[in-house]
Amino acid sequence: MLYFGTYERDYPRNAQVISCLRRSGVEVTERHVDVWGGSEHKWQAGGRAAARLAAAEVRLLRRPDEPFDVLIVGYPGHPDLPAARRAAGGRPVVLNPLVSLADSLVEDRGRFRPGSLAARALARLDRHALRAADLVVADTAANAAYLAGLANLPPERVAVCLVGAEERVFRPCWAPEAPFTCLFVGKLIPLHGLETILGAARLAPELRLRIVGSGQLDRLLEGAPPNVEWIRWVEYAELPSELGRAGCALGIFGTSAKAGRVIPNKAFQALACGVPLLTGDTPAARELLVDGESALLVPPGDAPALAAALRRLRGDPELSSRLASGGLAAYRERASEKVLGRVWRDLLEGLVRGGP
Repeated sequence: MLYFGTYERDYPRNAQVISCLRRSGVEVTERHVDVWGGSEHKWQAGGRAAARLAAAEVRLLRRPDEPFDVLIVGYPGHPDLPAARRAAGGRPVVLNPLVSLADSLVEDRGRFRPGSLAARALARLDRHALRAADLVVADTAANAAYLAGLANLPPERVAVCLVGAEERVFRPCWAPEAPFTCLFVGKLIPLHGLETILGAARLAPELRLRIVGSGQLDRLLEGAPPNVEWIRWVEYAELPSELGRAGCALGIFGTSAKAGRVIPNKAFQALACGVPLLTGDTPAARELLVDGESALLVPPGDAPALAAALRRLRGDPELSSRLASGGLAAYRERASEKVLGRVWRDLLEGLVRGGP
């Protein structure tokens, strides 16, 4: 199998897919041309990034020397499909898109105005990329239905494989320290519902929150209440230590349509580490989690409900332990590298045999 494109090599979805494929016995080679390395805000870098991307696509047009049966285009790889089809030479091409670029950059992050030239170009890029793949692999059933609708794809052209976590990094390690701390890790973008998290912190001043990350919404933390600690950056390898010390981990609480279709990396990482998880009660979350058994699910955008759930968890160690073990069990049953490796391998073998 050839993992191909300008994908972000260290992004968890790419690293985890490669890891679980190798664990399942698939020989994986990579054909990677770096564009996004060192760019914190990938799609905001303007003309210089566009020039790097164009140069990368020219380099990718060269036919690969490595033998392979299936080619997977990694995330973000939407512009790579023309080069991928040429490199594949008639062999199956799989797209691992994770998101719609138009939905992420226009509707969610507000980087481009709806109806603008850039927004229309991104929508076309989404459709062309999705239609050019023999198989699109989405991260949830909710997102699969959305992506299929965007490109008018038949159901058999879109499959589902959860995100999971890199188990070389994220393993059971929960040993919470006092005082009870609620941990959020991630890019500060609208999807995550930072306003809701800060609202809950203001409503529950006795709770301690630790926010690790930076991004588009940094400005919201400039006026954060005193019970919120903000750490702009922690090395990826140190995240399990952060999770292990926390009383609980926070997922996403945004109210956008996209927030309802995804389960973020941070949720899988917390589950893999055996840490109690609180996240928004969405269709995607319900695909994996059961409220009160494997996580606490709260209405998206509802700061009072989140504050109440955090207080409940801090005051009930038995509930915390039950969620920790239940979440880890759900991860192992549905999202471990062993399980997802089998899913990916079955999908690829199906393509080689002649159909999704």
